[in-house]
Amino acid sequence: PPSLLAMALLLQTHDRVSDEEAKARADFDLRWKVALGIEIDTRPFAKSTLQCFRAQLVIHDGARQLFRRSLEYAKGLGHLRGRRMRAALDTTHILGRGAQEDTYNLMAEGIRILSRELAKLQAMEWESWLGAHDLARYAEPSIKGASEVDWDVPASREEFLSGLIGDGQRVLELAREARSQLEADSEADRRIAEAGDLLSKLLWQDVEPGERGYSIKQGTAKDRIPSAHDPEQRHGHKSNDKHFTGHKAGIAVDPDSQLITAVAVTAGNASDGAGAAQLVEESEANTGLEVEQVIGDTAYGGMPVRQRLGEREVIAPSPMSGGYRTVGGERQLAKAAFEIDVKNDLVRCPAGQETRQWQWTTSGAGENRVRVKQFVFPHKVCQGCELRAECVRDKWRRGRRIVLHPQEAQLQAARALAQTEYFKETYRQRVVVEHRLARLVRLGMRQARYFGRAKTLVQLLLAATVANLTLVAGKVAHTKRRGGEGDSPSALLA
Repeated sequence: PPSLLAMALLLQTHDRVSDEEAKARADFDLRWKVALGIEIDTRPFAKSTLQCFRAQLVIHDGARQLFRRSLEYAKGLGHLRGRRMRAALDTTHILGRGAQEDTYNLMAEGIRILSRELAKLQAMEWESWLGAHDLARYAEPSIKGASEVDWDVPASREEFLSGLIGDGQRVLELAREARSQLEADSEADRRIAEAGDLLSKLLWQDVEPGERGYSIKQGTAKDRIPSAHDPEQRHGHKSNDKHFTGHKAGIAVDPDSQLITAVAVTAGNASDGAGAAQLVEESEANTGLEVEQVIGDTAYGGMPVRQRLGEREVIAPSPMSGGYRTVGGERQLAKAAFEIDVKNDLVRCPAGQETRQWQWTTSGAGENRVRVKQFVFPHKVCQGCELRAECVRDKWRRGRRIVLHPQEAQLQAARALAQTEYFKETYRQRVVVEHRLARLVRLGMRQARYFGRAKTLVQLLLAATVANLTLVAGKVAHTKRRGGEGDSPSALLA
């Protein structure tokens, strides 16, 4: 039954075991048999059955139903009360399942993936297809080992790289010819198109024209694909010195009940705040309650995030709220050090000087380009100021200029709120979401078990469901120890 397989997946997540071990425990572990509600001599499922059921959860978004059921159960026990709730948001990184490869191996693997599809289309053995098209070296485990390259000589490296690009372009041309003979949008056409698109990206994301061909360019492309077998992985960072390759897990937690109310898996290089509105809206859909307050760190305090969250109260520090910033390697007084009276068109500097002089300027780029006010302090005022060395960095010998934000009034209100005791007391409650993230990490969410974000989302949903159920089970057990009524933890899980 689906209910039994769903429980098996939750137990597997709780115990952090493989599919093979999950089957063995369902067959022989008395604790699993009690939780699954089966007889002692029952062998409930084969490993392939469990895997096929998980695949159906991915296709039909079934894991989300399990997650919502945990919230419904908790709500029925009184752990989510009233018509409104709060949401604390945060993210943690998930290491990708796919192996990271350098530029040369990425190109070679892209050629292998597309060539396999072309060989399959022609009903040929892959190695035979490669030999027929003068690509036999790609059948070797390592393209570097199958090629003669003097890695200390730039010309030799460029020749090798240019050869890989040339082979890739030949295979792409063969793919275009093959697709011209296929029915559009057929299964074969789709698979070749996807493999061809991947190869095209892998060929050009890291290279630039060199003296004798192509060379690897310096730096990392913004949306670089680091793994041919898990192309949805991305390079990301949680801090200036903490980097990773994979995805991000975003969660929303109700600070009062400590229940996880929404989860999401995003690209490893996505900003934390970009998924804030989605997490809040899903929390409302999952619980049936309206989110009236959002708590988060600085990533959720920017004005674009606040705008997407609408009228909800946001308890999060605004970016650049400190008194200094770094400009050209030198410390400079930041805009936040100036007092801005938007209503009266007045700006006061840290030295006490005021200005009402302003002019229109533009902020942003493209469709986001808007007209804003720029306040100007006279040069003669700044020239004699004792703070000039750490305030004015203008080679044209002008006074300090302060450009207002398009939503400056809201920004000033947010920064004023951040100075209150109410903000500080509420912000401390953000620690709840950090505890829930730690629980998810203990349930295996630091490492993706599967390729791609869709399957990794299923892993996260199952882990969040287990986290919620065990949290409620602990509260039920605590109630019973105090003489209250409530289901036992085993009955809850069963």
